[in-house]
Amino acid sequence: MSEAASPSSAPIAFVGGGNMARSLIGGLIARGADPARIRVAEPVAALREALARDFGVPVFERGEDAVDGAQLWLLAVKPQVMREVCASLAALARAQAPLAISIAAGITAGQLERWLGGDAAVVRAMPNTPALLGAGITGLYANDAARPRFAQAAELLSAVGPTVRIDDEAQMDAVTAVSGSGPAYLFLLAEAMQQAGQAQGLSSEAARALVTQTLLGAATMLGASEEPAATLRARVTSPGGTTQAAVETFEAGGLRELVDRAIAAATERGRQLSAANE
Repeated sequence: MSEAASPSSAPIAFVGGGNMARSLIGGLIARGADPARIRVAEPVAALREALARDFGVPVFERGEDAVDGAQLWLLAVKPQVMREVCASLAALARAQAPLAISIAAGITAGQLERWLGGDAAVVRAMPNTPALLGAGITGLYANDAARPRFAQAAELLSAVGPTVRIDDEAQMDAVTAVSGSGPAYLFLLAEAMQQAGQAQGLSSEAARALVTQTLLGAATMLGASEEPAATLRARVTSPGGTTQAAVETFEAGGLRELVDRAIAAATERGRQLSAANE
C-alpha cells in the first residue's frame, strides 16, 4: 500500500464513536497513525469528549462534518440507524467516492451501496470485542466497486488483529455468529466454570484465576498448533481419567447440538436484521 493510502497518513473518518470504534482508533494510534488524521463523529457529547481526551482525535457531532474530504469512512453505528446515517452522507459519498467500511451486523453491501447513493465502494467488516486488546479477528467482504481497494480495508482492520477475506457475502452472517458474537460464548463458559468450581469448594478468586488462565492457555495452544482442536482435546483426555468423565458428561448433555443451534440462531438473527432494514 502506498504511503498516501496508508491508515497512518490518510484521513480516516469514523461515524460513530462506540466501543468498537474506540478499539480501532486505539489500535491505529498504537501502530503509529497520526491522531490528527482520525476524525470521529459521535452525537453523544460525553462519548465525544472522551474520545478527544483519550486519543487526541478531532471530534464532531455530525457525520457530515467528519467525513468531508476523507476517502476512507468507517461506519460504526447500530444497524437500526444505519439507513438514516447513510442517507445523511449520500451526497458526500457521491461527490467523494470514498471506501466505506461498515461494522454493522446484518446490513448487506447492497443496502449500504443503495443508501449511500449507488455505486459506492463498500466493505462489510465484522470484528469482535477482543479488538480492544489488539486480539480481535475480522471477517471482510467487499462489493465489486471495493475489491480493488480491499487491501486498504484489511490494513485498517488489521490494527486490531488478523483479518479473513470472505468472498461470498451470504457467509457474513455466519462470521457474525461464530466470531462477532463468539467472545460472549466464552464468557458464558467462563462464568459457568467459575460457578461450578466454587460449588466444589474453591474460593471465587481461585476459581476465576484458574478458569481465566486455563481458557487463555488453551486458546494459545490452539493458535500455536497446526493440529485441530479434536486432536488437542484427545491428548488431554486420558481413558478413565477426570477429563474423560467431564467430556462424556458434556457429550451426553448434547453440547455439540446446543452449540450448533446457538450458532444457527445467531446467523438467522443477522439475516433478520438485514430484512428488517430493507
